[in-house]
Amino acid sequence: MSFLDLLLMNQAEIITLSVVALMMAISPGADFALVTRNSLSYSRSAGLYTTLGITFGTLIHTSYCIAGLAVVINTSPTLFSIIKYIGALYLIFIGVSSFKKSDILDKKALNDSVLIKPSAAFISGFLSNVLNPKTTLFFLGIYTQLVTIDTQLVLQLIYGFIISLAHLLWFSSLSCLLSQQKLSSRLKNYQTVINRSMGLVLIALGLKLVLF
Repeated sequence: MSFLDLLLMNQAEIITLSVVALMMAISPGADFALVTRNSLSYSRSAGLYTTLGITFGTLIHTSYCIAGLAVVINTSPTLFSIIKYIGALYLIFIGVSSFKKSDILDKKALNDSVLIKPSAAFISGFLSNVLNPKTTLFFLGIYTQLVTIDTQLVLQLIYGFIISLAHLLWFSSLSCLLSQQKLSSRLKNYQTVINRSMGLVLIALGLKLVLF
């Protein structure tokens, strides 16, 4: 069976997954808050590196699903709880950092673009996504519904690629939009408020994961 035949045979599942993956990426959450914060607080470059980190995070989810770890996590409440609480603590940490960042901006007139390294922006996006139980549940739901023991490896890889591509396209577009000079210059006047608002969102998400 050729690659094209494989796509045609599964086109309904692929189209459905593409729509669901894009909606999942667009829905407000930790990744959205982090990309917004880094794009506005630092630069377009910081937002794009954060986006790359998020995209690589989705590849990790794809890898463990294909490797069969999805079944392990789905049947092991203890393991999933560990992922859940680590992710929650990381969100709270990032949220608290947003308040510290706001204090720095209030006290010093520095060039935002030099306040974060590309590697730091990448790692923040990667950890935000890979430790997010919401994303874990999404991948578990997708792979347990679409993938069976007879599903070809190449088709499983296509599913993962679609989800990663949806995140890459959405968050890179968001970074470019938020970092446009006219929009950015207007939002800069509200940067401290935005930082603290995003920080509260991240902290709230972390607390929600812990308490509910």
